Amino acid sequence: MSTLRSLSTQQENDLKLLLAGKVASMMGRKFEEGDWTDVYCSVKNIPDFGWSNLNIDINWQGLGIEFKMLKVPVKEDETILKFCSTTQMHPSLTRSIRIEDNHLDPNVVMENVLSQYGRLIETHTENVRSEDPDGRADMRFGWLLWEDNLREFLYFEQPMTKPIPSNYYAEWHETPAKGSRKASRSLWIFDAGTKKKRYSVTTSAGIKIQGYFDVPGSDDPNLVYFCVQNEVVDDETIVLWTASSTAKHLESLLGSLDRDVIANAISSVAQSGTQSDPASLFDHTAAIPIPITRRAYELLSERWDAVSDEDHIRLLIEAL
Repeated sequence: MSTLRSLSTQQENDLKLLLAGKVASMMGRKFEEGDWTDVYCSVKNIPDFGWSNLNIDINWQGLGIEFKMLKVPVKEDETILKFCSTTQMHPSLTRSIRIEDNHLDPNVVMENVLSQYGRLIETHTENVRSEDPDGRADMRFGWLLWEDNLREFLYFEQPMTKPIPSNYYAEWHETPAKGSRKASRSLWIFDAGTKKKRYSVTTSAGIKIQGYFDVPGSDDPNLVYFCVQNEVVDDETIVLWTASSTAKHLESLLGSLDRDVIANAISSVAQSGTQSDPASLFDHTAAIPIPITRRAYELLSERWDAVSDEDHIRLLIEAL
């Protein structure tokens, strides 16, 4: 499925700053759906109605967006860009479906399930159209991939369209009992043309559709990549992203946020043996990039097991 332009160049830049600020404020807590909705709406100047399991996430002036977030595993020496041009499965595309009998012909059940899902999309579309003075409805999925340490993110948007049952075929898939796990049955739905799995419908422990989606290639102009923690600029420089108030506090102590000034301060603290606890909480909005040398970052990491760039800078401030 084709991708859609979601952000202007300026909005991409602004969103990176706000996302970095959001991550700074989290201090290691779990990234939630509402965190993404907050920064996206701020950049797009859209009212944030709050994330919802029941209603579409964005319904504003003819634009309808359903955000779908997926945490992906990324090792220390890898980048989230490795997921470009891959197919991923979202664990809960929707729970708003019912299966009356899971022993019928799989294609009969599939047609019923996809028809239910199609009606849900129709309902979302009508809700968006009814809120727009011109009766428009630009319906989209917003896919966000993120990794556990919140360093890198991928985002792209695709059209939200109803699946046409005749374009698919289905098979029942049995998972045998194993240990304490009970046996289960799922309906696997494949694209009739490509033979690729597009949906998996669970029938136990809560009925839901799990959707498969294709991540665009890294050269797709509509794929947005963000790095908001210890961003490598070149062989000698790493940028730490911290709250603006934290950056100002550090600047007041050192007189400058120059890369080498900060590197010298880190080296001094690392040699002094000074102990420190995280500084008190500050206000958080957009983040400020603080460049340091690669060696200074290594010293920070060796000295303190911090949960984020913000945590590292707070610990440095306390030590200074």
